Amino acid sequence: MSEKKPKRPHYVYTLLVEVGRKVGDGLPEDATGAALMCYASGVDEDEAVRETVAVLKTADLNVLEVTGYGSLEEREDEGHDIAPDERKMMARALRENSVIVAQSTVFREGDEDEDEGEDEGDD
Repeated sequence: MSEKKPKRPHYVYTLLVEVGRKVGDGLPEDATGAALMCYASGVDEDEAVRETVAVLKTADLNVLEVTGYGSLEEREDEGHDIAPDERKMMARALRENSVIVAQSTVFREGDEDEDEGEDEGDD
């Protein structure tokens, strides 16, 4: 007779995922890539990252980099201001044990040049 392992608690992690171009990715034609703010459930951040990358790959997205910002509790401890709608999406990700893409920002050619030019003249 084998004993069941106790189920480990899940947490929701905030992840920023950068994606590049890939045929069939669904990004606008003139896009060079995108940044996706995701909320992902997992027993730890590594699992949340693995699940997020797997889900995005099934959507034909080319994942380049993932930056983790920690769990809800870790973010609160760091003093992050977390809006009610953000908390609702996190609760949904936890309840459904899922990955939620909460926001996407499309990158286009020349976007980097605009950011660099903003600091000119501040000397």
